[in-house]
Amino acid sequence: MRVLVRLVSVFALVMIAAAPALSATRLKDIIDIEGVRENQLLGYGIVVGVKGTGDSLRNCAMTRQSLESMMERLGINTRNSTLNTANTAAVVVTANLPAFSTNGTRIDVTVSALCDSESLEGGQLIATPLQGADGQVYAVAQGSVAVGGFAAGGDSGSSITRNIPTTGRITSGALIEKEIQFDLSTQNQLRLALRNPDFTTATRIAGAINSFVGATAAIAADPATVRLQKPPGYRDMAALISEIELLQIEPDQAAKIVIDENSGVIVMGDNVRISTVAIAQGNLTIQVTETPAVSQPAPLGGGQTVVVPQSDISATEDMADLAVIEGGVPLRELVNGLNALGVSPRDMIVILQALKASGALQAEIEVM
Repeated sequence: MRVLVRLVSVFALVMIAAAPALSATRLKDIIDIEGVRENQLLGYGIVVGVKGTGDSLRNCAMTRQSLESMMERLGINTRNSTLNTANTAAVVVTANLPAFSTNGTRIDVTVSALCDSESLEGGQLIATPLQGADGQVYAVAQGSVAVGGFAAGGDSGSSITRNIPTTGRITSGALIEKEIQFDLSTQNQLRLALRNPDFTTATRIAGAINSFVGATAAIAADPATVRLQKPPGYRDMAALISEIELLQIEPDQAAKIVIDENSGVIVMGDNVRISTVAIAQGNLTIQVTETPAVSQPAPLGGGQTVVVPQSDISATEDMADLAVIEGGVPLRELVNGLNALGVSPRDMIVILQALKASGALQAEIEVM
């Protein structure tokens, strides 16, 4: 019997390379506008109507307290009474309040079990106030919880669970009760925040805006911010933004290589360059050969016949010639040169790290 152990990675190579030239993109896709943002809301509530999969009183005293408080608000005294919370679950309710949302607008909410409830399937969320970071109530959530999973079990202890039955969603389940005041039309100056900060990209954005409006309306304050001033001739800031957000901008990209050693994914930016280098790569193969032998005891010796393994181990290393990769070549040629070596993803990761250590790789390496 032969066992071959090859000391190279066996998973497939996934190399994602950028195009030779970056394509322009809309301004609205690479920036965020000051004041135009979502706000997170949070609330604590009770889900009722689950079919025996709710919280247990032994582990979840807060569920009992919540029920007692709710019943008292409805004029029913349940203090010192025996309660069964098998059909009730304490939950945390979360939602995102969109920018410029008005009173009466509905938003989606997510409901998650807080204690030891097994499933929220079939449950109904009781009216739950949703607060912002400032402690103010901005919305009230209520409705039937839609669960994308389920859990089932038998008396023998066997069970099956699909997806996550303790988390659900209520579409349009919250009603906005309070608006966040931000009057964009009265603003004379705003800040544009770059999602990927870069000096060159910020300067290009400011230049494109100034060329479009015919005045110095935008200034690149730093790599992440462009200050925008409303120029004469525009009635409000909303009209200006609606016109400039469609401008085509070519964002700059730093020379960077991202490596995920777990999956073998290597992502290179278009600006990655190397100096002229010579690379040699070879594989080490260890061959283990096992030949079973029978050990027979002497006659009348009282021993037993046994099988004795005999192993023969040999190691061979592939001879590889030095391959020269020219410096300053475009990314596509760099990738083709590395692929021509016939290396695995794991070996390619090692080569890239060795190039960086030698100073021949002009790029940042980030290992995930």
